[in-house]
Amino acid sequence: MALFGLFGTKEKKQQLDAGLDRSRTSLFSKLTRAIAGKNTVDDEVLDALEETLVTSDVGVETTLKIIDRIQARVKRDGYMGTAELNGILRAEIAELMRDADGSAHPFTVPGPKPHVIMVVGVNGVGKTTTIGKLAHAYKQAGNSVLLGAADTFRAAAVDQLKIWSERVGVPLVQQGMGADPAAVAYDSVESAKAKGTDVVIIDTAGRLHNKVNLMNELTKVKQVMRKVVPDAPHEVLLVLDASTGQNAIEQAREFTKATQVTALALTKLDGTAKGGVAIGISDQFQVPIKYLGTGEGMGDLQVFDKTAFVESLFGKN
Repeated sequence: MALFGLFGTKEKKQQLDAGLDRSRTSLFSKLTRAIAGKNTVDDEVLDALEETLVTSDVGVETTLKIIDRIQARVKRDGYMGTAELNGILRAEIAELMRDADGSAHPFTVPGPKPHVIMVVGVNGVGKTTTIGKLAHAYKQAGNSVLLGAADTFRAAAVDQLKIWSERVGVPLVQQGMGADPAAVAYDSVESAKAKGTDVVIIDTAGRLHNKVNLMNELTKVKQVMRKVVPDAPHEVLLVLDASTGQNAIEQAREFTKATQVTALALTKLDGTAKGGVAIGISDQFQVPIKYLGTGEGMGDLQVFDKTAFVESLFGKN
């Protein structure tokens, strides 16, 4: 995968570095304390490293995997200096994370059109903003885009999506608050097919009052879209707020149970020191992170690359 898709590599790398600044500063200070005064990676260093990763929101399960891998390398090599630890840690983390399938042009529409993307996630994670950025990116790549306002449980959700549709300059299918979400999704896909639209992005409800309702609603939305486009949705994108740390992992757990999530978008990286949560989410759910949100602007959406992410999280040295 190209480092940042259609965007300028240097500019986007600088933006990613800035977005992960708080996470990098926090992680670096913890790592420094973990190996202070030590020359070799012994049990004491590994214990301190384990605490560092857990408190950096990597998650217990993924942290234990990383520690086990480093222990195995120490055992195999017989000796490992703390000076080597940073590089080995980067390599092991990159190995655990998944890259999304992609190409040098990630916003090129594959296969038959319309390409249908269903976006899921709880309220407040930046779902609507991510949809707007995604619509902008696809449009900039030369695609026609249509948005579907199927999150009809909140009036604000429809209003916010309308603002983004006008800002990006793409049409919106809506029926207002209280409408049947499946009906909105159906109309959106039907309209896109009739007009020859390249990409349809469907917003869905952020929260229903129990998990059974959530699962049933998402299943219903899928089924009605398939009446128009048999293999829709082609992508199910789960949006998570990185600043919520371990809560984002819990949300990923619930949504991956409720529907077949194919990719993740992590938002609000620029306002948090909890960027390490990306490592745990990517590893635990084996769902690739596809996008990173590092700001509020239309262009502040980055195509995820695990190598670039790890480099930015750990810094140059």
